[in-house]
Amino acid sequence: MFLFISRPMGTLGNRMRAVRDRLGDDFLDKLDELHLNALRTGLVSTVDLQEAYRKARDMNANQNRLNFLWLLGIIFFIMVATPVFYETISFLLGVRCFLPNNHLVWEATRPISDCEFCKGVVAPLILPNLTREDFARYAYSSRPIIVKKAVAHWPAERSLNYTYIKELYESVPGALDTVCQFQHFNSDLKSLRDVFKMSPKRANLSEGAPWFVGWSVCHPTVLTELRKLYPRPHFLPVDAEMPNTDYILMGYEQGAVMHLDYIPRLMWQAQLQGNKSWFLSPAPECDHQCQSFFFYVEPGDAVLVDTRTWYHANTIPRGQFSLTVQSEYG
Repeated sequence: MFLFISRPMGTLGNRMRAVRDRLGDDFLDKLDELHLNALRTGLVSTVDLQEAYRKARDMNANQNRLNFLWLLGIIFFIMVATPVFYETISFLLGVRCFLPNNHLVWEATRPISDCEFCKGVVAPLILPNLTREDFARYAYSSRPIIVKKAVAHWPAERSLNYTYIKELYESVPGALDTVCQFQHFNSDLKSLRDVFKMSPKRANLSEGAPWFVGWSVCHPTVLTELRKLYPRPHFLPVDAEMPNTDYILMGYEQGAVMHLDYIPRLMWQAQLQGNKSWFLSPAPECDHQCQSFFFYVEPGDAVLVDTRTWYHANTIPRGQFSLTVQSEYG
């Protein structure tokens, strides 16, 4: 196929002049000579060369269109097909932890906030230990709340610790194979088995790097035993729906990094051991209307945050062990 570049005409001529500017005169002069010789043979005409140019241009446009369609297909697979595949496999296998949570997809598809949840909020609402009736007015608010000493009477505050949890999981057949949504955060522990394989000195941080992990308790026997140590928070509404799983978070120093929780209900968290600092921030689109802030919780406190709307992160004082139980209601 020949490319017609010799003495261009009209719109085609404008395009060829642009090509000449990019490629250089010497190279294109040689092409001119080649094309003129081809024309002298009578085997091709100017019309033939223009038609060849048109087809080459259309092929290039079709290739660009094909690349665009491939890009759309990849985006569709990531945004739509992967979650659908996950839900289908989860349903067929009867589990909810076949694949890890796709936070990238969730963040990309998160609805834009109207910022009403954070306007004028500069600190959590701190309440004394109170009754269900007194708490009713706050129960479904997106305002961050600390209920002081709300869980101090739970047996879990005295009995629940790393050793208890380790022995419980190791004593229940299959429990370590039924761990949903394990999060290692910044630690080098990639599974609950890794957590319980730590040496006692690493576990209590007398040697080795700090660690912090969290996971959803979805083995029914383990969940039943754990719930013997902590009841449903007494201040929650009677009709509040509770999930069939709870979440345990434990470890040292750096807790959860800044994130949103993609959960269906409001969240409560009981601080059983250690202290924890929370950092809350509004969605980026609300920065001009709302502000970020810190607060601090102590053992025995319950904290309630709508973690579906507030970005949040945690830190733990150096050398302290933090243990919390978390669940949802709504």
